[in-house]
Amino acid sequence: MHLIDLLRIADTESASDLHLVPGHPPMLRIDTLMETVDRPVLTEADLQSAFEAMATPAQRDRFMEQCDLDLSYAVEELGRYRVNVHRQRGVMAMTLRVVKSVVPPLSSLNLPEAVSRLVGLPRGLVLVTGDTGSGKSTTLASMIQQINTRSKRHIITLEDPVEYRLDSASCLIEQRELGRDMPSFASGLKHALRQDPDIIFVGEMRDLETASLALSAAETGHLVLSTLHTVDAGQTVERIIDMYPAGQQNQIRSMLGNTLQAVVSQTLFRRIDRRGMIPAVEILLCTPAVRNIIRESRTFEIPNVIETSRAAGMVSLDASIAELYFNGCIAREDAVAQCACPEQMVRHLAA
Repeated sequence: MHLIDLLRIADTESASDLHLVPGHPPMLRIDTLMETVDRPVLTEADLQSAFEAMATPAQRDRFMEQCDLDLSYAVEELGRYRVNVHRQRGVMAMTLRVVKSVVPPLSSLNLPEAVSRLVGLPRGLVLVTGDTGSGKSTTLASMIQQINTRSKRHIITLEDPVEYRLDSASCLIEQRELGRDMPSFASGLKHALRQDPDIIFVGEMRDLETASLALSAAETGHLVLSTLHTVDAGQTVERIIDMYPAGQQNQIRSMLGNTLQAVVSQTLFRRIDRRGMIPAVEILLCTPAVRNIIRESRTFEIPNVIETSRAAGMVSLDASIAELYFNGCIAREDAVAQCACPEQMVRHLAA
């Protein structure tokens, strides 16, 4: 197996991911679907050779200890990749996610206008959520790049690993990578607060300490951008609160109600009108009514508030999906499969 040849094929096919598993031929994910590459079945030696070509000695040691490793890999003529190396059935396997070399303009991502307004916020917490592969990283990189061209601020990103390389324009941008520049998100965030930032991007709020520091940073006047693996706004609010012990949850509801500015939840769909992907997006904007709902533990009301606040720029996931269907962008079966309320969606699409 020649890894560079496989990456060239991935580039030619516009694949988002390359999967390498011993005992199987290489496979690509193209517009959400898995496609087999016409190459021989991979061996353990193939994977070991590829791993040694991309990993440093320290990374190899970490993989031997933990059996999982995230790293970035660059090929000069092709681009950069986010790599996860892991074990399955006792042997090494890996997934390489293609990272585009150029950050796409925010206006090219088919996102609602409300998203572009979020980049002008002076402070608070903005969360972009969705499943793995839903485009969260691209949306946030595009948001940061738009800030970078329009204002003069200090931006610090904490990532695992660094995906898009962001060059300073009007802003000063520093990018720190987990394992290379910092031992943990929590440590990087704690020290970032002493580095005079205006904006902090935290790759993922994956534990209680990171969430606590992110909320504190937002509360003390910073704009904090981060991600969660949640599918809608209500679930996002509850996920953050559930990280805390029961005795602290009322306090955190109050803090979150004060600091949260918006939740943008994305789901990617395969287009049927042309090749490519398109996102359906739910947007929750924290109006005074939403802040009260969060403080008073009435998150079950969030879907109704979103539905009745379209004039303010909010949109529900199901409304976004339906719009994509009626515009001829996505298939009916995909719309029904990915929506929150399938029965209502079936009736709506039939109307």
